Amino acid sequence: RLVTMQPRRDWLAIGAGAIRGASGVSFLIAPQAANRLWGGESDETPTAQLLLRSMGYRDALVGGMLLRAGFTGSSTTPGWFLASGGADLADLIGGLGQHEHMSRDQKLRGLGGAAVGIAVGVLGAWQAKRRLAA
Repeated sequence: RLVTMQPRRDWLAIGAGAIRGASGVSFLIAPQAANRLWGGESDETPTAQLLLRSMGYRDALVGGMLLRAGFTGSSTTPGWFLASGGADLADLIGGLGQHEHMSRDQKLRGLGGAAVGIAVGVLGAWQAKRRLAA
């Protein structure tokens, strides 16, 4: 009789990957609406559109890979958590340069969201590493 082993799902990776992936897809489908949701102002210039869509591709890719790693119980899960947190760290550093030009709402959503994303990335990587070692 054959025994098949089901992968140990990482539900934190699945949740974080789904959220990041959905955010990325929203920036690809409706970049202006997604930008406003995160506290940005409408900007239809080609450069703004390029940056919003680039962020969408990045988040869709990282979210999708984190989602996949979570479903399969992959040993790559900690790395995808760190990639997710690193993307948010880059956003936070970029946003800090514009801090004085941002409204309170933009700071809360943009910078606060990035800070939460960094924490989820670091804690998720740590938890996934411990889980894989067990």
